[in-house]
Amino acid sequence: MTIRHLKIFVAVAETGKMSLAAQKLYLTQPTVSQAIRELEAHYETLLFERLSKRLYITESGQHLLQMAKSAVHSFDELERQMQSETKTEHFRIGATVTIGSCMLPALLDDFQKLRPQTDTFSYIRNTQAVEEKLLRSELDVGIVEGIIKSPDLVSLPLVEDYLVLACSARHPFASRNTFSPSDLEGLDFVMREYGSGTRALFEDYLRRNHITIHERVEAPFPEAMKHAILVNGCLAVISVRLIEDEIRKGTIHMLQDPENIWNRTFKLVYHKDKFISESILALKELLGRYKKPEIPLFTG
Repeated sequence: MTIRHLKIFVAVAETGKMSLAAQKLYLTQPTVSQAIRELEAHYETLLFERLSKRLYITESGQHLLQMAKSAVHSFDELERQMQSETKTEHFRIGATVTIGSCMLPALLDDFQKLRPQTDTFSYIRNTQAVEEKLLRSELDVGIVEGIIKSPDLVSLPLVEDYLVLACSARHPFASRNTFSPSDLEGLDFVMREYGSGTRALFEDYLRRNHITIHERVEAPFPEAMKHAILVNGCLAVISVRLIEDEIRKGTIHMLQDPENIWNRTFKLVYHKDKFISESILALKELLGRYKKPEIPLFTG
């Protein structure tokens, strides 16, 4: 039994519903239900009666609730005093390469204005690497665009994004406005590295359409991908956020996915057992301000 169990129990008792408690604590409903079951097993007593899809706290639950509120209050006070004494909170943020290139600098600047007392550290790698760091408690939160595989991590989709097919202004595709999957067969591409969410999404698209491309360049960074597009004549599937300037200048031409299946979201990720600090809440609020990118207009 942990302080996390007691916080979940108090939230369920106060809201009267597992779903509302999950929303309040930014957890999934199965996680809340599991915590209540673990508490009941630990104390060998029924804390809630479940009648007609409603929860009714039992006498044992009422007794625990009084003590749990006191324990949670004492713990929160301990946290407040210790953070006040140390003065500086260290907040470790993991971000994927796409997000680190197009959003993270501005996001960190806004975060620092909101939480000037917080010392931030940023780690930029692909989705797989960020996920592994979160599971080892080497990061507090992650911001990723790829699929999170571990059931121990909570993933909140907050920012809309979409991928486009990009080519140089000299490429034969530069005269097109659309394409079909078969048009990509055998063509030269620059691809992100394995473990990248962008690569995983595009490879899934190729498998489903039975398309084989020629991977000419593997590049872990957006600038290297742009170089392969502009100099080596490669096509690329890339976030529109990363090539907005080049599209406006007319050096890179973009084609939108006609099926709209390359739309995706950037997600805030943290461990299901993570204490939800004020910094995590502040970061979540800031991410909510980002909108789906507009299609850049050609001005060249």
